[in-house]
Amino acid sequence: MKMMKNRGIAATAVAIVTVTNISLSSGFITHPLKYANIQTLHGDHTFENRYALPTQRKKFAFANDQRNAKNLKMAAGNNNDDVPAEVAKMRAAAAKLREDSNRLAKEMGKEVAEDSKIVETKKLTKSEILSMTSGIDFTSGDPSSQSQRLDDFVSSGDLSLWKSATRPTAPTNLRTFPVTLKNLETRSDGKLTAERLGVGGEDDVSLDDFKYALLAVTVGSLLSAVASLVFLPENVGATFCYVFASIPILFLGVGSSAPGIIAAAIQVLKGSNGDDNDRNDRICRHEAGHFLCGYLCGLPVKNYQILDTGFPCVEFHPSTETDISKGKKGFTDEEIAALSVVALSGSVAETLQFEQAKGGDNDLLELDNLFRRSANFIGAAKQQDMTRWGALIAYQLIKANMNTYEELVQAFKNKNSIAECIAIIESVQ
Repeated sequence: MKMMKNRGIAATAVAIVTVTNISLSSGFITHPLKYANIQTLHGDHTFENRYALPTQRKKFAFANDQRNAKNLKMAAGNNNDDVPAEVAKMRAAAAKLREDSNRLAKEMGKEVAEDSKIVETKKLTKSEILSMTSGIDFTSGDPSSQSQRLDDFVSSGDLSLWKSATRPTAPTNLRTFPVTLKNLETRSDGKLTAERLGVGGEDDVSLDDFKYALLAVTVGSLLSAVASLVFLPENVGATFCYVFASIPILFLGVGSSAPGIIAAAIQVLKGSNGDDNDRNDRICRHEAGHFLCGYLCGLPVKNYQILDTGFPCVEFHPSTETDISKGKKGFTDEEIAALSVVALSGSVAETLQFEQAKGGDNDLLELDNLFRRSANFIGAAKQQDMTRWGALIAYQLIKANMNTYEELVQAFKNKNSIAECIAIIESVQ
């Protein structure tokens, strides 16, 4: 009987130690039991327990860990049920952040596009889009009314790509950032360099051609003036002398305001060394690049006519506001960004096909004039940075819409109308 009692005491002690060890091995207590010499009483007998139980504070920690583990298990079990609620909370927080951002932007004097509701875009055919856009007067000379009509079509879900590059959520938007020549070359897979874009590279009409043309005009006018004084009657000779003397001045005036006219005349006199088909393809690709990027950046069309090249040439209003377009107000930073992209898009489009742009000189000269009309001063370094950034964004926009761009090239070869070109942009996937 006594032996059985002793065995019971031993079993109880073993059970206590075993339970303690199991609790420790569960991972909720990271400390071992401390060594001790504690007398454990059981009836008339005593035995030594060589391990001390945790302190009272550690007992509380152990209990807290158990409750935390239980809560984690419950959270894991209810995770799927809480997902919609969490998503709704995140959306509400995002909407609140957008409201705060728009409010601060308005306080800073910036225009904020209202996007309080998401408009579902309709899937219209090319003919349906053409029937809508054909009613827009692209030749009225009023950029605000033209832009408003297109904005209304976007609001109703009929169009989706007009001004799409200006939206903050667009993959390629008009947020400016510094771009070096090395970054430009790297991010365009080596396709865009200063030489390939026609800046400092070979061209159909180079700067030396302009110099030689000015020299020829000056010398020719001088000889003609002298000859008129020598060989013509006195009064008639003096009149022709004044006429010939004014020709170099007229040449400089035209070259400063419209260098494209002088360049076209020089090119005609020089003759074109390239194949006519390649030249026509180059012209159409250049103009299609302008049209695509201009539409995505939200610039209204100012002029669209077939030139002596036999193909359409597109010209945009620099702003949707009439006062800014007429030069009564300076351009905003956002407008300068859009104009930089559109100005470089023609040269970029040429580079993608021919690895060398030849028709971008006039675009760069026009962009330089637009920089001078900015509401905020743009220094020389900033102008170069904006030019490189514009080339990079134009490259990304064309690459992202390559199928549309190729359709536009064919449309320019077919001399399609503005409405037909818009229908192509909005319908081609």
